[in-house]
Amino acid sequence: MDWVDRMNKAIGYIEDRLAGEVDYEAAARIACCSTYHFQRMFSFIAGVSLSEYVRRRRLTLAAFELQNGKIKVIDLALKYGYESPEAFARAFQNLHGTTPTAARSAGAKLKAYPRISFQISIQGVAEMNYRIEEMPGFSIVGVQEKVPMSRAFEVVPGLWANAAQDGLFGRLWDIRADDHPVSGILGVCADGDFGRNEEFHYVLSIVSDRAPPEGMTKRDFPAATWAVFEAEGGPEGLAELWRRLYTEWVPVSGYELAYVPAIERYLPPEENRNELWVAVVPK
Repeated sequence: MDWVDRMNKAIGYIEDRLAGEVDYEAAARIACCSTYHFQRMFSFIAGVSLSEYVRRRRLTLAAFELQNGKIKVIDLALKYGYESPEAFARAFQNLHGTTPTAARSAGAKLKAYPRISFQISIQGVAEMNYRIEEMPGFSIVGVQEKVPMSRAFEVVPGLWANAAQDGLFGRLWDIRADDHPVSGILGVCADGDFGRNEEFHYVLSIVSDRAPPEGMTKRDFPAATWAVFEAEGGPEGLAELWRRLYTEWVPVSGYELAYVPAIERYLPPEENRNELWVAVVPK
């Protein structure tokens, strides 16, 4: 399928550049999605972050070179992106349990992480409730925070708890746009630092056409087609929905992910459900 081909081509791009600079944005363009979606999709499917995959693959190739050649450790460190032989040696020992020098010896026990490949697998029969919405452009106003991608589902609930204590939701409600289809308090998953830090911007926000008050930021959304998914329960339901979006819905949906931030829409507690809004374009 197209999705599988694009993801495997993106991995091919990364593999070809392990001995050098890996441009995550370029890999995401090959996969036809934003860097944010590409890195999260990768981590949900592979079970490790993209940066961790790159680290493991580089150290796997470094071990092969140590055992099969006479390359100097300092040259190997520079080849695979380490600033010094010491930093390379620490990373190598953390992964392989031995030093680069000892790895040259016969009988040294090392770890090999193979190249990943993507394929479609048949999942369970649990339904995913969604609808397609056509929306004109709109703006959000809110407080923006940096979130580590690997710890998003730990950090984000803390941001919401702090916001409740600080009275942020009341201040947002005072500047809301009336009767907007995307009503309520929103968590917007936007751009960020997608290099080694793997951080993204999370905006606790509300739809508003007003100028942002001091300490807040404003983001504009273009007119777009949105796939809207329902998640039962609290934040844990949204976490599972993100996983299923990437692993089950996107590969077979007939849509591609647009270059637009995704929105978590939190509904009143009595409804016992929330929504995930993801901008899409037809294939």
